[in-house]
Amino acid sequence: MTKSNTFSHLFHLEPAKKALTISAQSWLAIALVGQWAFALYIFMIYAVTLANGLDVNDFSPAPKLKSSEGFDRFLFFSHVIPAIYLSLFGLFQLVPQIRNRFKSFHRWNGRIFLILGFIGATTGLYLQWTGDRWQSVTASLGITLNGLLILVAVFFTWHYAIKKQINLHKRWAVHAFILVNGVWSFRLYLMGWYMVNQGPNGNTRNIDGPMDLFLSYACYLLPMAIAEVYFWANRQRSSGKVWGGTSVMTIGILITLIGVSAAVIMMWTPRISKVLGVL
Repeated sequence: MTKSNTFSHLFHLEPAKKALTISAQSWLAIALVGQWAFALYIFMIYAVTLANGLDVNDFSPAPKLKSSEGFDRFLFFSHVIPAIYLSLFGLFQLVPQIRNRFKSFHRWNGRIFLILGFIGATTGLYLQWTGDRWQSVTASLGITLNGLLILVAVFFTWHYAIKKQINLHKRWAVHAFILVNGVWSFRLYLMGWYMVNQGPNGNTRNIDGPMDLFLSYACYLLPMAIAEVYFWANRQRSSGKVWGGTSVMTIGILITLIGVSAAVIMMWTPRISKVLGVL
């Protein structure tokens, strides 16, 4: 095949669709690394420290954990610990090969994911708006919107699964995954922003700077928008539109790759090393 024929072949629908699929698979692979790294981080900071009688406050970055006690402290751990399961197994729900070959696992893992996501959203909303846990109304509203959207996405994901409307179920499941992992994405975006800028830029110690506020919404609205572009591109019969969707997916891949790398290097590894250093 000549170079000109190869170039023209790229404008056919089949290679465009293949590129779109590869972009989705690439994002899943990078996200899986980030999810498992986050699961290890949560396990080490909260589960291992508690099991070894260490003071969690010495390792956790949560600013208000020190002032939590009694019921609030119980709710905090009820909110955080399930993130280990969500991060280890949640992404499997989006992998077609697992979904098609291990249907029983897909159903039960999905139920657990949605239940834990619902619990995480409700406990998170309570913790966000009780006491003095928020530093900025604008940032708190971003977190609150995330929590409320989780409840909506969980409902529709479950609803369409029961109704056997699989395409709508898949679509809402993707959004549920994104929303449940809003805190994870925020860490990726924040650390990625620090890495790109070689330090904070529009950020404050209390996480209420203009960039902090922007990221408190972008951490879930941006990936949701990219997901919708993917769904749109997947329905198209024009190779140009499919390639356009692939380009947007590529941007999402780059953002996630930078974020995962930055979070692992700048946030998770140092804190895990600190725990290991005192065991």
